[in-house]
Amino acid sequence: MPNIVYNSFFEKLMDNTIDLKDDTIKCCLLQGPTGSNPYTPNLTHVFLSNIQAYEVSGAGYTAGGKEVLNKTITGQKFDGDNVQWTAATIKSAYAVVYKSTGTPSTSPLICMMDLGGEKSVTNATFEVEFNSAGILTFAMY
Repeated sequence: MPNIVYNSFFEKLMDNTIDLKDDTIKCCLLQGPTGSNPYTPNLTHVFLSNIQAYEVSGAGYTAGGKEVLNKTITGQKFDGDNVQWTAATIKSAYAVVYKSTGTPSTSPLICMMDLGGEKSVTNATFEVEFNSAGILTFAMY
């Protein structure tokens, strides 16, 4: 699944607004083309409040998503456990990783993953499976 990094991420990483290792990093799900309010990826979005209207809703899903657990930074790779919602009835096309401050208007976005089309479950486990190369891999040239 391809990852795209929001434009403001690197600035917020460099000025220590985002600490990938020590901050609470969460993953939320956004609606796809057949949702009631479909998300169109926009790399200029900065905070969770910019995308909240597009978040999925349904059984087994809580607004704001779930925390990414067991975060690691190894070399140039940031990774964490896959995120799961059990007994869920939801449909999503995008997963967004962000730093949670507890306030949507100050919770900066990190990256968005295209799930490869709309993925849906009915009273089952919905899993965001992060790439084996990590949630983010920084390339040095």
